Amino acid sequence: MLEKTFEAQDVEPRIAKAWEDAKAFAAGAGKKEGGDPFTIVIPPPNVTGSLHMGHALNNTLQDILVRIMRMRGRDVLWQPGLDHAGIATQMVVERQLRDRQQPGRRDMGREAFVKRVWEWKAESGGTIVNQLKRLGASCDWSRERFTMDEGLSKSVLKVFVQLYREGLIYKDKRLVNWDPVMLTAISDLEVIQTEVKGHLWYLRYPLGEGYDSEDPATYIVVATTRPETMLGDVAVAVNPEDDRYKHLIGKLVKLPLVGRLIPIVADDYSDPEKGTGAVKITPAHDFNDFEVGKRHDLKAINVLDIEAKLALKDNADFFEGVNPSSELDETVEKLHGLDRFIARKMIVAAFEEKGLLEKIEPNVHMVPHGDRGGVPIEPFLTDQWYVNAKVLAEPVIASVKEGRTSFVPKNWEKTYFDWLENIQPWCISRQLWWGHQIPAWYGPDGKTFVAESEAAAQAEADAHYGQPTPLKRDEDVLDTWFSSALWPFSTLGWPDQTPELARYYPTNVLVTGFDIIFFWVARMMMMGKHFMGVEPFKDVYIHALVRDEKGAKMSKSKGNVIDPLNLIDEFGADALRFTLAAMAAQGRDIKLATSRVGGYRNFGTKLWNAVRFSQMNGCERVAGFNPDTVVETLNRWIVTEARKAAAEVTEAVDAYRFNDAAAAIYRFVWNNFCDWYLEFTKPVLTGEDGSAKAETRATCAYVIDEILKVLHPFMPFITEELWAETGKSGPARDGLLVLTAWPEGSTASTDAADEINWLISVITEIRSVRAEMNVAPATLLPLVLVGASDKVKAWFDTHKAAIQRQARVSDVSVADAAPGQSAQIVTADGTIALPLSGVVDLDGERGRLGKEETKLAGEIERIDKKLGNAAFVAKAPEEVVEEEKAKREGYAERLSKVREALERLK
Repeated sequence: MLEKTFEAQDVEPRIAKAWEDAKAFAAGAGKKEGGDPFTIVIPPPNVTGSLHMGHALNNTLQDILVRIMRMRGRDVLWQPGLDHAGIATQMVVERQLRDRQQPGRRDMGREAFVKRVWEWKAESGGTIVNQLKRLGASCDWSRERFTMDEGLSKSVLKVFVQLYREGLIYKDKRLVNWDPVMLTAISDLEVIQTEVKGHLWYLRYPLGEGYDSEDPATYIVVATTRPETMLGDVAVAVNPEDDRYKHLIGKLVKLPLVGRLIPIVADDYSDPEKGTGAVKITPAHDFNDFEVGKRHDLKAINVLDIEAKLALKDNADFFEGVNPSSELDETVEKLHGLDRFIARKMIVAAFEEKGLLEKIEPNVHMVPHGDRGGVPIEPFLTDQWYVNAKVLAEPVIASVKEGRTSFVPKNWEKTYFDWLENIQPWCISRQLWWGHQIPAWYGPDGKTFVAESEAAAQAEADAHYGQPTPLKRDEDVLDTWFSSALWPFSTLGWPDQTPELARYYPTNVLVTGFDIIFFWVARMMMMGKHFMGVEPFKDVYIHALVRDEKGAKMSKSKGNVIDPLNLIDEFGADALRFTLAAMAAQGRDIKLATSRVGGYRNFGTKLWNAVRFSQMNGCERVAGFNPDTVVETLNRWIVTEARKAAAEVTEAVDAYRFNDAAAAIYRFVWNNFCDWYLEFTKPVLTGEDGSAKAETRATCAYVIDEILKVLHPFMPFITEELWAETGKSGPARDGLLVLTAWPEGSTASTDAADEINWLISVITEIRSVRAEMNVAPATLLPLVLVGASDKVKAWFDTHKAAIQRQARVSDVSVADAAPGQSAQIVTADGTIALPLSGVVDLDGERGRLGKEETKLAGEIERIDKKLGNAAFVAKAPEEVVEEEKAKREGYAERLSKVREALERLK
């Protein structure tokens, strides 16, 4: 007999160990003969990471897929692993060294520091793996990979060298996002746009030599948010259609504080509606300016160093073409070596002193910050390694357009195309020590030798120079996304031609978030197609964002972050998993409230109690039981509904409609089985022994088994526990539920389903009327059947006792017309009348419902006006708008019920 309650904290570790001992998650476990491969590669979490709600959703959905496919006899591999997370991991270890007052990385040197990082990984890295196991993730943990392990490092080297030799990897001087705290280039994903209350400075640039502060014809005014970069200006741009400046195009201005003569150029980048319509062009310090510079063949002058301090002395580019002057000497002397923001203040003061500061306006604007360093990033001109992404992108654009890979929901294909069709070279080098060091060596004359090993590079160099020649290795490491781009095939053993690679590549589906479609999905597509000749996955399922219950994005600064581990501690992993699946509607963000998780824990409790009830009433599995041979209408109905539910779940999961799958199993378990079947069977189970009772007991036990199978992918712990407990009686189980075959089979008995579903509908409608009319629970109402067919009359006669008990009906009669003062339920099979005379004040009830109708209609009108106000929708926080929409939905639903009740009273 089951314990009274399910204790998740006690059961989950024990079940997890049982799965592990049975090697239930190993590749191919549970495979049927001829079972096709089904492969998912886990989006590798950072080795520094811990489980957050995005991980919980992502891995729950993957786990549902792999558990179902495993039970369906497919040859399943869910490939796990971790990303080395270059910048994040290096930060963690550097912080640890500071906290312990130990030498920093530059003091200890590269080799010692990298060794310390590996030690940290062995001691503390990969915490998230155990957290994923707590969630129930059924990866083949024996195959866990790491983006810096020996095999993956081998694949990284091969890819880099091959792409270099194909001319698709090269070195170039371009602008990058530069973090002046971390002292490295960073990716766009590591840049956070932050709203800043700054200023717009209007600066006067003199035309030629004759500046007159009283004569606007002698100068042009540019507006900028970054005065400190003006020392690197090489042009002023105006729109070619701007009549104010057409006469100035081609003329020169003299750059204040420097004396450099720079041209006024015509370019569409300049917006006549913004600022003054004239913009300073600093190609070395602005991404848009860089493109303008290329269009007009302008020089890029870098005036900052790697710490974002002004670098003017010995800066040949800065001095080139500038005549010596006392003004230039003073600028260099005062500003060289200053932090960019200190220099900003001094430059503005100098402009004001010279009468060149037109005005200053407050300006709220977005400023990109590094997510690790926490300070504004600098667009910085440096030598970096690049991949020619445009060439690699062309085949994988076709992959999606021609249907070899599909996005779900389909609208994300537009995002994919937008990025790839406008793709820029991919900067793959990082100025870090933790990561895959770039396999490039330089000779004394700067010649580059790229090879998979130092020995191979040295051999090339010696042959080139004709004698042994010392080489120096490139100090940079590769962008973390470079190694993770190879994930679908490198984890399977490539470049070696392993059996796993032949069996499990390409994978079936990738489950991931929208924010890394470009950074990871597109790059895996490019690398997979280029090196394997085929796309790495058939489907890309893009899951939603998990928000707080009001619809706000979770953030530490808002204090609204929900920790999935806390929810697991409080409610159990099953409740969290089912909540996430039930709310994972395609294209709709999840508004997560703790109460929802508590509600789905109640669902698990409901099932637990139902199984316990069945045990108490002798419902045990019977050897050789055939559900297709049951004769009792109620049993034929529940077998049919169980098969329909299994088919609905299968169909929904195959279409990645996880919420519909969860809804189907929830409806069947809570409504059909617990609320109706068990209630309807109570008279049979507590009655005299006989064939009906024996069949009902066996059917109930059979249906519980089917429930456990279909629910298992969503709530694996409680179902595995119930499987073990119910297996203690009756025929022996074949094994763990996780490896049990998925329910298959056609619908059994539509006539029984029609009859019992009709019965449920009748009882539900009567209960609804009682509630709407405020009929007290203890009051029994007569029921009059009007205009019913012979079939329905027979059904009423068969189920009269159930209707009386479940709907609180005193008696059932048949009439040609509905009695006066009746609430009427009109159905396709006739009208059900409930006489209310003497039970309910009908006039008073009409009045009450009328007032409620007016009030609800008024609330809906008020919200519609608010939501129809474009200013409100634009300015109000997103969560406030969502809250108003939710209120309206609730009011509309209630209004529909009220109007339905009024209609019945006519």
